[in-house]
Amino acid sequence: MKTLVTLALSLTLSFCINANEKNSSLKANFEIGNPEITSINVMTFGPENILFIGDSKSAQIIAIDVSKDPKTDNSKVKIDLLDKLIADMLGAGTDEVQITDMAVNPENNNIYISVHHSSGNAVLFRVENNTLKKVSLETISHSKLSLTDPVAIDAKDKRGRELRKWAVAEMKYNSGKIFLSGLSNKEFASTFRAIDFPFNNKQNQTSLEIYHAAHGQYETHAPIKTFIPTTVKGSKAIIAGYTCTPLVVFPMDKIKPGTHNKGRTIAELGNGNTPVDIIEVKNEDKRYLLIANTNRPLMKLDFTDLESYNEELTTPVTKKGASAGVAYVNLPYVNVQQLDTLKDIGFLMIQRESSGNLALKVGSNWWFK
Repeated sequence: MKTLVTLALSLTLSFCINANEKNSSLKANFEIGNPEITSINVMTFGPENILFIGDSKSAQIIAIDVSKDPKTDNSKVKIDLLDKLIADMLGAGTDEVQITDMAVNPENNNIYISVHHSSGNAVLFRVENNTLKKVSLETISHSKLSLTDPVAIDAKDKRGRELRKWAVAEMKYNSGKIFLSGLSNKEFASTFRAIDFPFNNKQNQTSLEIYHAAHGQYETHAPIKTFIPTTVKGSKAIIAGYTCTPLVVFPMDKIKPGTHNKGRTIAELGNGNTPVDIIEVKNEDKRYLLIANTNRPLMKLDFTDLESYNEELTTPVTKKGASAGVAYVNLPYVNVQQLDTLKDIGFLMIQRESSGNLALKVGSNWWFK
C-alpha cells in the first residue's frame, strides 16, 4: 500500500512539474498549422529555438519553433555559388531569386536563409552539411501577431518606390520583447515598437527623429534599416543604422510608449550607402561592432572609441562619401550582403566575391586579436 501511495505521489509530482514547464514555456500558446507567411523580410532568433519572421507584405510577425531541426556543425561552413544552388532547388534562374535575410540560431549555430522568388513566394532554407534543406512552413508550430498601423500597402516614396516592404525593416529579441523598426502610417512614419512575447494585444510604439548629417537635416520618415540592442557605458541602448549612413544611439530607458524620441547621431559613415546588418563581436574583454553595407566595405568600430565619444553630430557633412564622428576601420570584405554571429566562432557572412561567386562562409577572427 505504501509503495502504491508513493508511486501515485511521484506520478502526480511528475505531472505537475511537466505541466509547469509547459506553462512557463514561451511556446505554450503555439499551434500547429500553416502560418500563411507571404514574405520573409527579416529574421531573428529568441530563446528556446524560436525563429521570429517579419512579414512586411502581411504586416505580421510570426514565431516558429525550429527545435526539431537537427544540429549541424557549421564551424567551417563554406557554400559556393549559393545563388545558383538556391535557383536550381527552386527550378528558377538566379535572376528570379533574392536572398532577403540570414539568421543563426545561438542555441546550436544552425543557419537559416530566407529567399524571395519572383513568383511572390517566400522560401526558408536551413544549412546542413554544406548544402541547403528546405524548411516546410505549411505545417509548423507557430504563433503570430498582426502589426497595428503599418505603412499602407500602396504607399510610395517621392521616387515612386513602394514602402510596404519597410513595414518590418529590422527586428531583434531582447529580454522578453520583440524590438521592431519600420514604417507606420502615422505623421512621424519612422517607428520603433516593443512587443511583448509571448504575443498579446499590447504593441508599444514610439516615433523617432534623428539628425542626418549627410542630408543636413532632422528626419522622421526614414526607418532604421538595421540595429542592435546592446550596452553603452553600462546602460542599455539601441545602436541604429540608417540609409546614407548615420549611426545613432537611442538610450533604451528613454524609449517610452507613445513618445517622440530624438537619437544622438554619433557617426556619419558615408552617403550613397545603406547598412545591411550590425552585429557585436567580442574577443576576451574587447567589444566591436561590425557593419555590413550595400556600397561600403565591412566596417569595424571599437566600443572603446564609441563609448568615449560624448559628442553629437548636428552639422552637415557635405563632402561626398565623407565620414565624421566615431572612427571606424574598413575590413577587407566588400559586397557583404548578409552578416550574423556564430557563437564561440566569430561571424558568418554571405559575400559576393570579386570572381562573381556568391559565398556563404565564416569570416576570420584575426581582425579582433
